Amino acid sequence: MTRTRLISGIFALLGLLLVPVVVQAVKSEPAFISSLRIGVHPDHTRIVLDLSAQPKTQIFTLSAPDRVVLDLAGAQFTMKTPGPIPKAGLVDQYRFGLFRPGLSRLVLDLRKPVTVKQHFFLPATDGGTGKRMVIDLAPVSRANFDKQAGFPKTALKAEPSASGNGVAQPQPSAQPQPVGATRPKNRRPVIVLDAGHGGVDPGAIGRSGTREKDVVFDVTKRLQRKLQATGRYDVYLTRDRDILIPLRERVRRARARNADLFISIHADSAENPKAHGAGVYTLSERSSDKEAAALARRENRADIIAGVNLEHETHEVTNILIDLAQRETKNRSAAFAETLVPQLRAVTDNRSKPHRFAGFVVLKAPDVPSVLIELGFLTNRTEERRLRSSQWRDQMVAAIGRAVDNYFKNHPVVAYGD
Repeated sequence: MTRTRLISGIFALLGLLLVPVVVQAVKSEPAFISSLRIGVHPDHTRIVLDLSAQPKTQIFTLSAPDRVVLDLAGAQFTMKTPGPIPKAGLVDQYRFGLFRPGLSRLVLDLRKPVTVKQHFFLPATDGGTGKRMVIDLAPVSRANFDKQAGFPKTALKAEPSASGNGVAQPQPSAQPQPVGATRPKNRRPVIVLDAGHGGVDPGAIGRSGTREKDVVFDVTKRLQRKLQATGRYDVYLTRDRDILIPLRERVRRARARNADLFISIHADSAENPKAHGAGVYTLSERSSDKEAAALARRENRADIIAGVNLEHETHEVTNILIDLAQRETKNRSAAFAETLVPQLRAVTDNRSKPHRFAGFVVLKAPDVPSVLIELGFLTNRTEERRLRSSQWRDQMVAAIGRAVDNYFKNHPVVAYGD
């Protein structure tokens, strides 16, 4: 991931997670959003959504970057990837998806400051039971936009979708063990796979419209099936559907599983369309030092390192033990990365320096060897075609699977609490 995309991603996530305008209070029932149209008029831009029913909604604006956010409770998007946006309008692009279970979100990125002039519901054009939601955006001064922008004091509450109405139900996952639980002997290695981005955050977008979140989720599911089919591993996902999971929650889920290996899968983007190649990241020395200090201050000392209770240890001893645990974790992370690089080279081009170091949040578990794999660049036309190929994805999954097998042959799992 480029530094530019990482910074823009941070701003996007801040905007998505935090912001005043209008709540539409109606009795909510499951709603499908099947399409979106944008019309350009002399004094405003109109957005029209086609829905199967009228849900509760909330609209607000955010700045830096400028955007309009629409939340819909108990709703589900069924429409396809955004089409061309009229260049003369106020909307630059839009993205949508599941924000959290029971709450979907549409984000309109703006070309200039706007005000939500009005929004309302109309009957479906075909005379059926569906609805149309109309949102009119009008230009406004920068000062007025910034004055209005911000998160609402009361956020729209998520509403579980009613069963039997076609809306996907969140499936309960197996309860992981508490962080710090002992790892039994003679067990299979536990692997947690993390598909980057998701939900309203599409990640990188290729020149043909390929979305990173879709590519990496499919690759992750294939890898899960591949590893489970060997019968040698227990494999879990940080997300099992198209939903946005906060970065530290992804790490927490890996630690809660007492994972022996955490693999986060991404696809990159770059301003240079010729940038190409797969790469693997592990945690940098500087970032791990800062994280160790933060852990000692922030975490319950019984939960910092799996299987080691530090509640009664001094600050100095705690720091030493965390440092030792992190060094072992970083060594194992680097070992897996070095095992993985030649396997990737057999399937695709590697970057000039395929194993790199960075401070990505998902790499910061102190007791879980972790890597972040960049499959390639969606902004490179050749690599985008590869990333879209089912055959290439299977080859990549096989390569990662071989690396996992080789790694655990040389680095057997550790059983704490013996």
